[in-house]
Amino acid sequence: MEKIIAVLFMFAVSALLALVFFTLNRLLGPRKETVVKSVPFETGRAPITLPTHRMSIKFYMIAILFVLFDVEMIFFYPWAVVFRKLGLLGLIEMGIFIFVLFLGLIYAWKKGALEWE
Repeated sequence: MEKIIAVLFMFAVSALLALVFFTLNRLLGPRKETVVKSVPFETGRAPITLPTHRMSIKFYMIAILFVLFDVEMIFFYPWAVVFRKLGLLGLIEMGIFIFVLFLGLIYAWKKGALEWE
């Protein structure tokens, strides 16, 4: 119970600190609207197009697939750390995991999600 109280106390202090910083920023920070500040920022250069144009769904598909497979790859590190303790059963389970990932990659490839035009 003491550990839970300590964690809840940490969250409360963190939330309070964030609230204090946002309030101080609102009260003490400068707020002057200028034309330069209201222009969309794009890597320090003048914007090529307005941000109202629609982007291709292919961009989002590639981004979602990257995040999906990147997060899945995170599971490899903890598995590699305890690989010897898991034994043959752990190897088989990871083989099944990799196989399912491979099936997802093949599915995305067949649907054309990896094609960039």
